[in-house]
Amino acid sequence: MILYPAIDLKGGQCVRLLRGDLSEATVFNDDPADQASKFAKQGFQWLHVVDLDGAVEGRSVNAPAVAAILRAVSIPVQIGGGLRNMPSIEAWIEQGVSRVILGTAAVRDPDFVRAAAAAFPEQVAVGIDLRDGRAAVDGWLETSDLTGIDLARRFEDAGVCALIVTDIARDGALQGVNIEAVGAVADAVHIPVIASGGVADLSDIHGLKARRGAPIAGAVLGKALYTGALLAGEALRAARSPETKSSAPPAT
Repeated sequence: MILYPAIDLKGGQCVRLLRGDLSEATVFNDDPADQASKFAKQGFQWLHVVDLDGAVEGRSVNAPAVAAILRAVSIPVQIGGGLRNMPSIEAWIEQGVSRVILGTAAVRDPDFVRAAAAAFPEQVAVGIDLRDGRAAVDGWLETSDLTGIDLARRFEDAGVCALIVTDIARDGALQGVNIEAVGAVADAVHIPVIASGGVADLSDIHGLKARRGAPIAGAVLGKALYTGALLAGEALRAARSPETKSSAPPAT
């Protein structure tokens, strides 16, 4: 399992939100590039970067901070937030981003997502941000009628390289990842699934790895890392360790 430490950008700073509420932002580092370097030195193999302002405005807002992150580290970076057209994707990939994440566009313009996945093989992921089982858009300010499984199945044969599934109600709350919801999406498609939202401690990593059914390809780590509730070394060891599958029935 690959672990993705999160760098959420708001006003050029590295912040964490509580359940996606922009008014509940806690600043953990005013130098995102410094934070990225710390994560790389701790041994993480990827970074998960989100332009929170961009997600709301529908365009890249924290571009200088993202560019600084790309200069600071050599590990792959995936980025989401405000990517709604092909030029914005091309611009980031040309600057060295390894993977872009399309969320709102996946709900509102699936043909664009398919075209992007065809144009940039293995570099386009879809963000499935769930509020009460439905996909949220526009920086989580609006909720669509699509279920997470319906949205995932929309791109089954589109060449999308990963699905990042987030339970908004648990994001930043340190209440534990929603293994059932993430697992249900993983069992419904053949696209690799990355769990996001609520990872609180080592038990979440072990739980994701041990669940019966399709394997979970990765997990995004946020507030637990920043607060010290989850230590980088322990998390990485847990992600690498073999697990015994749970005897629980697979998700349906």
